Amino acid sequence: MGKVFEDYFSELQADMVSICLEYVEKRAEKIYIYCSFESGMISSGFFYKVNSKVVKKNKLNDVIVDGQKEYDVSISRQKAVINIINDDIKALKKLCQEHQKEMPTQIKLIYDVISNKLNADYSYDMIFSNDKNKTAYDVLEEWYQLEKIEEE
Repeated sequence: MGKVFEDYFSELQADMVSICLEYVEKRAEKIYIYCSFESGMISSGFFYKVNSKVVKKNKLNDVIVDGQKEYDVSISRQKAVINIINDDIKALKKLCQEHQKEMPTQIKLIYDVISNKLNADYSYDMIFSNDKNKTAYDVLEEWYQLEKIEEE
């Protein structure tokens, strides 16, 4: 039996997880990936849970413990990951068009590295486009802050 829409969709999500896992050198407990496609605009972001702390991608070295080597959190590496995620979002949009499926406006992925489980939350509603003060970054930041509160 050939691949179906869901197989291709899952492969693209797995690619997002893979690049984020590579960025953190497989040294995370959880990976959080945010994808947005609203009003023709693509946006994405990612953050982590490392050493039981929810932390932004550029602050990974703030949570390392004695003996752990530092992460390469250079801007060029961060941009490379974002570019790959954004390319995956474009591929998702194309896939949805080809299969006459609705493209989610927002995808929140949580990959539990320890249990090797992916949880995906999809939204098809406008999240920020109809709010003149809110951006995709604000939505990502709100999610990050919620996860920070839950870490305690």
